[in-house]
Amino acid sequence: MGLANWGRLAGGNAGPAHQSMAKGMAALLAGAAAITVLAPPAKGQQAVQTDQQQTDPSDKADEAKPSVAGATLLDKILILSRTGETAIESLASASHVDKEQLERRMATTPNEMLLGVPGVTVQADARRVSSSINIRGLQDFGRVAVIVDGARQDFQRSDHGTQSTFYVDPELIKSVDVIRGPVANTYGSGAIGGVVFFDTKDADDFLRDGETWAASATGRYESNGKGWTTSATGAYRFNENWDALANIVYRNYSDYKDGGGDTVEGTGFDVLSGLLKTTIRPTDNSELKLGWVGSSDGWNEISGDTPVNDVDLKANTFTARYNITDEDKSWLDLHINASYNKTNLDLTSLIPQNRFDPVTGLPVVLPAGSASTFDVGTSGIDIWNTSRFETGGIAHELTYGGDWVGDDVETGGTAGGDSFYTPSGKRDVSGAYVQNKLTWDWLEVVTGLRYDSYSLKGSSSETSGDRLSPRITVGVSPFESARLSGLQFYGTYAEGYRSPSITETLISGNHPAGVSFPFLHNPNLKPETGKTVEFGVNYSTNGIIQVDDALRLKAAYFNNNVDNYIDGVTLSAYDPTSGCPFGLGIPICFQYQNFAKAKIRGFEMEGVYDAQWGYAGLSASIIDGHTISYDGERADLVTVPSSQVTAQLGLRFIEDRLIVGGEVQYNGKPKGNAVAKDYTLVNAFASYQVTDNFKVDFRADNLFDVKYANPLNASTTSVVYEPGITLKLAATMRFGG
Repeated sequence: MGLANWGRLAGGNAGPAHQSMAKGMAALLAGAAAITVLAPPAKGQQAVQTDQQQTDPSDKADEAKPSVAGATLLDKILILSRTGETAIESLASASHVDKEQLERRMATTPNEMLLGVPGVTVQADARRVSSSINIRGLQDFGRVAVIVDGARQDFQRSDHGTQSTFYVDPELIKSVDVIRGPVANTYGSGAIGGVVFFDTKDADDFLRDGETWAASATGRYESNGKGWTTSATGAYRFNENWDALANIVYRNYSDYKDGGGDTVEGTGFDVLSGLLKTTIRPTDNSELKLGWVGSSDGWNEISGDTPVNDVDLKANTFTARYNITDEDKSWLDLHINASYNKTNLDLTSLIPQNRFDPVTGLPVVLPAGSASTFDVGTSGIDIWNTSRFETGGIAHELTYGGDWVGDDVETGGTAGGDSFYTPSGKRDVSGAYVQNKLTWDWLEVVTGLRYDSYSLKGSSSETSGDRLSPRITVGVSPFESARLSGLQFYGTYAEGYRSPSITETLISGNHPAGVSFPFLHNPNLKPETGKTVEFGVNYSTNGIIQVDDALRLKAAYFNNNVDNYIDGVTLSAYDPTSGCPFGLGIPICFQYQNFAKAKIRGFEMEGVYDAQWGYAGLSASIIDGHTISYDGERADLVTVPSSQVTAQLGLRFIEDRLIVGGEVQYNGKPKGNAVAKDYTLVNAFASYQVTDNFKVDFRADNLFDVKYANPLNASTTSVVYEPGITLKLAATMRFGG
């Protein structure tokens, strides 16, 4: 069990009455979805794009496509795509969350932004400003690449709970793209789980046609935790080739109550976030985006009911993205991304704390006011080009490029303090790749090869390695009839390569709190290699019941074998072969070691039906996984999340100014988790565009006040329950000229 799992928290569930109501609501919404799918639209109602597929002005690639009133979110161009694909066109498990979905969810955390995305779970304990994304049972230490405007978010603080964490304010985000599995290996090294790309707002999205400037202000109140959010946005268009946008957000939340009505201590926080972004178009074929995203967060860490540490976190991300595309030069579609991300976390003890010296293992008292620091800087550059040409009637999209990411970690503190878990060090990861997408009539073939290398240095050791990772995908569209021409089948084999992290390799010394025992460093760790087989189906069709409706569906089965999977193990000092010495404290040691492999398999699907009257969506994911040691011992993989089924329904009224709907999500306990329980959540929402410049939003999360916990935070010793019923009310006023 890894270091993060020492403090895993228990799951919960609702009482019988709440279960009955939730099941009843689920049945009601399911019935409504079935009825409305078959219902004709209201007369006189104009056909518009749904809240899931409104075209953003920045989606230039969509302008070349025919206008389809029933296009859905799966038709949106993926920002993450290197070849201009939509999610439904992608021969991979890809999802898109757009601006209007984000607005409807009134998200406070990344977890709420990714509601219902199959195969994706966000782990966050009481520290809601610290989130770790799990894709297909893989998370932490770079297994999932989290990217904001092209900048890798590699901050990592090892402790009990989540490890590779980040926070980006949902108010700053325009869209989120997700690609699951190592087919995402063109987007950087290590992403054997997948990639999540957050794209921030642009002035072009905010300014309306004919406007030179615009500004808006939003105020929001949340009942659970008595939380307030204020947001102000302003944009200015200097000329047709230069614009800029600024956004500032402040959130202040008290401790929330769980579904049982009990206050969950330590869940309050305040955070100030900001965004500056300018877009310059030097020529008709090129674009340069310069951006800054920053946040200043604060919260208290709790032990029992007592605040023990004050936490102050400051994060700043600087990005520069340039691309040039010349339609007259099919060989030129060049992108250059450069970024720097710096995160500083300061931890100050509020009370004297009994500790063990990490060097000697002897008891010490850490006085109030003692400080620990975590400074993580990540630099990156990513360059790629796509050349398009034909040979013998076969169309080619040849993409080639390279990338580099460097992490510089510096930690310190009194008597080792909490920074002991996260050792200082430097890691450089680089790679180069080539990928060719061949298209001929009903056949598509994608072949790719990526080269990765890494070097890692600490005060006492260093390690390095490299590898080639292949990918091949074959897709067929065997039918020509109007109803079945949008049906596509594909199969993929892809590999990915993750180097060991600084913490996994270099952590050493004695456990500093609670009980004393040694941590053993392991410079001989082997990198992980993910090998995934995936079979999927895409289906796209229009005019099922009426002329301008649409149905989009993606489904996939995957089997991922991760060779040399790295996890923490507990060693016995009584075993002479373990390398664990006897010392002060209990006779065990902790060390990150390779397992022979982790085996993860599962099924995912998402679909949406869209018509004039509204939309209905359904997504699901079922994941199972285990590790196998070199001696053949099998154990459940503790990072396997809940199986989920999410149904969504939205209805439009008053010429689409009013949208009302709801979501029902069933969560099934993971196999092998003895503490977690099944639970069902029901949410409702309404959005009313009162005038062109005034909007009111309402949302009720966990409508039936279910008491539950994320199974990823589950253990037999403690539990932090998630928020109970939460009512949100927001108003937005906009000005422009």
